[in-house]
Amino acid sequence: MKYVLTFILILLMASTPRQPFAQAHRYDPPWNTPPKSALNFTIPGVDNVPDLYGDINNAQLVIFFAGNQYMCVGDLIDAFKRKYPQYQRVFAETLPPGILAQQIEGGSITIGNLRITLQADVYTAGKSRMLQMLPYVTDTATYAFNKLAIMVAKGNPKHIHNLNDLGKPGVRVSMPNPEWEGIAKRIEEAYIKAGGDALKKTIMVQKVQNGSTYLTQIHHRQTPMRIMYGESDAGPVWYSEAFYQQSIGHPIQLVTLPESQNVHAVYMAGLLKKAPHAQAGKDFMQFLKTDTAKAIYRKYGFTTP
Repeated sequence: MKYVLTFILILLMASTPRQPFAQAHRYDPPWNTPPKSALNFTIPGVDNVPDLYGDINNAQLVIFFAGNQYMCVGDLIDAFKRKYPQYQRVFAETLPPGILAQQIEGGSITIGNLRITLQADVYTAGKSRMLQMLPYVTDTATYAFNKLAIMVAKGNPKHIHNLNDLGKPGVRVSMPNPEWEGIAKRIEEAYIKAGGDALKKTIMVQKVQNGSTYLTQIHHRQTPMRIMYGESDAGPVWYSEAFYQQSIGHPIQLVTLPESQNVHAVYMAGLLKKAPHAQAGKDFMQFLKTDTAKAIYRKYGFTTP
């Protein structure tokens, strides 16, 4: 009898589906197509740097993009290289604009064990952040627009239909941290439009205290990942972010907001006054105004001038 029980236990263990490492990280970025190289050694959950893009060695152009534009970067850089073939080594960062601003002001950033001291030629951000950066930039230009939406899991299991639903007990919210995410201030404006100061306080104070609002550090990565891994139920995001996640087949659904509750983003680019590659920066600023660049932004859910 002892051997029979042991045999049954072995069969049960063998038939029980296990979660392999890859399955546990099946939604990890990068979600775009990485640059080609002789060796790709991206290991989800271990060695993965999705917000550093391109050629860091001897770069001919360095661009600091507001992070929520990460999905556009590959197409933009490829098209820019075709129009300006003299620039083939381009490096871009897609971190939160507040973090990029600190990097510009301080001159360096460390991610893991990597210290980056490259100086940006072009910086892009929302209008309010760009106005704060005027001591560092010149020749600013508006190139794209956005609006808010709510990102939820496919099928919308929590039945989230508007911003007021985010204040309900039991709804776990992924919310960008106002300390360094410019979008957070705009979302708070939308909360007030939708439900007054009471809704803002519920989501940003009470639910933060009880743990049902999670404040992200890099929301354009953390919010979709938290929703896809079942850690949050919903997150207010820029429309383009939820649009992109849907477009690549991730189990994400986009909930639109009425105009009366929405706010809009104006994206601006600025040439750094101390740009190491000033001419390349000027050429990229001109490229952002072309029909080619505008078409790329519209492809990913933005609107353009």
